[in-house]
Amino acid sequence: MSTGTLLAIIIAVVVLALIAVAASLLMRRRRLRERFGPEYERTVEGAESRRAGERELKAREKRHDALDIKPLPDVTRDRYSREWSSVQQEFVDRPEDAVHDADRLVTSLMRERGYPTEGFQQQAEVLSVEHGRTLEHYRAAHEIETLSTSSRATTEQLRGAMVHYRALFDELLSDGGRTQHAPS
Repeated sequence: MSTGTLLAIIIAVVVLALIAVAASLLMRRRRLRERFGPEYERTVEGAESRRAGERELKAREKRHDALDIKPLPDVTRDRYSREWSSVQQEFVDRPEDAVHDADRLVTSLMRERGYPTEGFQQQAEVLSVEHGRTLEHYRAAHEIETLSTSSRATTEQLRGAMVHYRALFDELLSDGGRTQHAPS
């Protein structure tokens, strides 16, 4: 085999390897974007580089995969639905209390499903893996709930917080849209 032929083969192999690596990176990026939704851009924009942001998202996936996230038995799901109705009714007379109770109820539901509940940032990061499209609701609700602890939230903001909490609550209650149900 001539040197020219050998060189052409080596160059072709290197080019194909580079194409394969590039395709793999693009597929990984696409998968992360689809899985995390708007949280992908938020994380990448907040990181020092795209690669660092994507590493953070992969680390979240690993932390999430180590959790024992479980569906709720029907009886528990019904109890949470009744509790949410009660919190919504409370809003009429005591909007700030209702927002605090909605936050506690969402946290309780997360705990029961198997999510960590030690701090908002950790909650948000783990939720982002399966609930990235709903996470902005939770962030907005939490921000308003924080304002309301110092009585700085308007009634309209408090109403908005209830709507935001409800979006995440419904998704967590329905197991993220999955159809499986735990035995009652």
